[in-house]
Amino acid sequence: MKIAVTSKAFAKNEALISLLSTHFPSYKLNHAGKLLSENEFIEFLADCDGVILAMEQLSEQVISRVPHIKAVAKFGVGTDNIDFAACEKARLPVFLSQGVNKQSVAEMVIGFALMLLRNLYLTSCNLSQGKWQKEGGVSLYHKTIGIIGFGHIGSEVARLLKPFSCRILVHDIVDKSDLCARLNAEQVPLEQLIEQADVISLHTPLTVTTNNLVNSLFLQKMKRSAILINTARGEVVDLEALKLALQNKTIAGAAIDVYREEPPQDLELLSLPTLIPTPHIGGNSAEATYAMGEAAILALVNFFGAVDDK
Repeated sequence: MKIAVTSKAFAKNEALISLLSTHFPSYKLNHAGKLLSENEFIEFLADCDGVILAMEQLSEQVISRVPHIKAVAKFGVGTDNIDFAACEKARLPVFLSQGVNKQSVAEMVIGFALMLLRNLYLTSCNLSQGKWQKEGGVSLYHKTIGIIGFGHIGSEVARLLKPFSCRILVHDIVDKSDLCARLNAEQVPLEQLIEQADVISLHTPLTVTTNNLVNSLFLQKMKRSAILINTARGEVVDLEALKLALQNKTIAGAAIDVYREEPPQDLELLSLPTLIPTPHIGGNSAEATYAMGEAAILALVNFFGAVDDK
C-alpha cells in the first residue's frame, strides 16, 4: 500500500517518517511546503491507496476523482475540510483521533491569557525597542474565564486553570453538566458568558452557526477590560470587527492563532500592540505533532491490516 501525507509538519518530522516507513515502505510526502490546491491534491493522490490528510479540502469533486483511495486518516482534529456525506456515499472510511493535541493547544491558551493580562507581550515588545514601560497588568488568579465549546480542548483549558482559582463559565450546544461538575465550571447561556468573562477562549468547530460567531455585536457586549483568545478556527472570528474593537479599545486585547486566510495578509491588524498573532501553532508542539501523526498512521495500519486479513 502507498500512503500520501499532505501535512507539511509531518514531512519535516523524521520520527514520524521513520514510523510511517516501518509500516508503509511506499509513501509520498508533501515537500511543496504549502496547502495543496484541489488539482494539486488530486494529482498528489494519483498513485496512492490511502491518505493522511491535513487541511486540504476532501470535497465530493476530489473524492470522485480518486476512487482508488481506500481510507483517510486525519492529521489533527479539525474536520471542516472533509465532506463526510460524500465520503459516506463513496464508502470511503475516515479515521479521526480527537483530543490528541489538546494539551498543546490548552497550554497555549493559558500562555496567551498570562501574556495579555500581565502585559508580558506588550512590555517585552516595548523594551526590545528601548522603551521602559513598567506596567504589570492584572493577575489571572480569581478571574472569570469564558470557554465557548467544552470538548477535549476546552475542558483541558478548564483543568489547567485549577491552580488559578478562576470562575469558569462554559457555553456549549451539548449538555456538559457532568463534565462541568467535575471541573468546577458553570454551563451558562452565551450572552451571560460574553458579558461576565474577563477572558473568552474559543474552542468551537467551524459550522454554519459558528462562522463569524465573534462579530462586532459580540465584541461590544464584552467587558472593556476583557481579552479574546482564538485557537479554534479562523472563520469563527470576524477579523475586521476585531481590528476595529482593538483600535477603539472596545476590548483590552486578543490573541489569534488561526485565520480565515493563512498566512494572513492584514499587516495593520497583525501589528496592533494589543494583539498577539501566532502562525497556527497551537497544536504544533513536538509532542502533539508526533501524537497526531502516530494516531493517523496506526489508524491506517489497523484498517489495511483488517482488509488484508479478510
